[in-house]
Amino acid sequence: LQPTPVILLKEGTDTSQGIPQLISNINACQVISEAVRTTLGPRGMDKLMVDGRGKATISNDGATILKLLDVVHPAAKTLVDIARSQDAEVGDGTTSVTLLAAEFLKQLKPYVEEGLHPQTIIRAFRTATNLAVAKLKEIAVPVKKDDKQEQRQLLEKCAATALNSKLIAGEKGFFSKMVVDAVMSLDELLSLKMIGIKKVQGGALEESQLVTGVAFKKTFSYAGFEMQPKRYENPRIALLNVELELKAEKDNAEVRVKSVEDYQAIVDAEWNILYDKLEKIYKSGAKVVLSKLPIGDVATQYFADRDLFCAGRVQEEDLKRTMMACGGSIQTSVGALTDDVLGQCELFEEVQVGGERYIMSMVVPSSQGGIWYGVDINSEDIADNFVACVWEPSVVKINALTAASEAACLILSVDETIKNPRSGGDGPPGGAGRGRGRGRPHAH
Repeated sequence: LQPTPVILLKEGTDTSQGIPQLISNINACQVISEAVRTTLGPRGMDKLMVDGRGKATISNDGATILKLLDVVHPAAKTLVDIARSQDAEVGDGTTSVTLLAAEFLKQLKPYVEEGLHPQTIIRAFRTATNLAVAKLKEIAVPVKKDDKQEQRQLLEKCAATALNSKLIAGEKGFFSKMVVDAVMSLDELLSLKMIGIKKVQGGALEESQLVTGVAFKKTFSYAGFEMQPKRYENPRIALLNVELELKAEKDNAEVRVKSVEDYQAIVDAEWNILYDKLEKIYKSGAKVVLSKLPIGDVATQYFADRDLFCAGRVQEEDLKRTMMACGGSIQTSVGALTDDVLGQCELFEEVQVGGERYIMSMVVPSSQGGIWYGVDINSEDIADNFVACVWEPSVVKINALTAASEAACLILSVDETIKNPRSGGDGPPGGAGRGRGRGRPHAH
């Protein structure tokens, strides 16, 4: 006979099995759904959340709310994970997928209590999901890419539908056009991550604008920056990850000198290294210098004297977005600043946006039946949602349906829940000395 295996768990580990733990998991998911249920739809309410540092957030976006919730129950975390997955994959339907999964679990709870085997329920759920997805694909209206005008109108209606439940719903016509302009300005191979959103206080919603290029907040600058030109047409752009600043180093190195002349030679060498870098940048033909690392006062004045614009401490994300939009590549040295590693844009300028100064590089745009009836929340009646332009991408519904179904099946398939009291406990390495055995009775 094979000996019964012994599984060692940390002292204080909580385990639960069978139907009671299944019911507990289902109840935990119900609590999560109740937290976001009232945010669904055009009449959804907002939630006010305050984190441990006192930062307040007001939102009715399911992904944002679930991200800020401090969820500790392992089954409830599953719903949070599928909401994040829905947001990452299709960008919408996070509240829907959470409520769908919770409602699925609520409906199957009586069958679990009656003793129906979870695998039987799982098979039925997956069959039903396949049938529902097939029906969604059957009634979906294809987007005709040949007619650009028709495609644009459809995309604007889809964007307006998604904005109905947001704080900016009153200006959905304005923002839906802006969103479609932003998406259609991208090359088909570019990721949506190339679209950035900058928040600036002050002004009205209608003053929001789409920058066909890259915009980022003005970085810290030294004296001399005000003398630099603030507008260029068709400039070459040098993107660097190089520090152009002299500062007191704290390296573990020692230099012994025997005379004042030797010390002065070391100081002169440091200055010569810096000026050599600056001269190479100037001779490369670049009119704009952007660096992830600091650009000091000497370099700032040097560039100002030669009508160059510079900005140091640029965020890595903004630097990469500039590279993707304007071309070129980020250089870690200035020894090979040739034309093929320099970017270029149509217009580069520094402008005032609200109460902040922003640096913008503008680039040339790349070439690139009765089943519809449902509840109209606004009129509290039945309406033809196709005519009313309540349109959504089918991928949102299909992904929400499949993710919610799989989440419900995943929670159903769990026959035991093990909670560790604390990862990396106080016991000795390995934890065997303070563990307890499962699967074999203790000897007395």
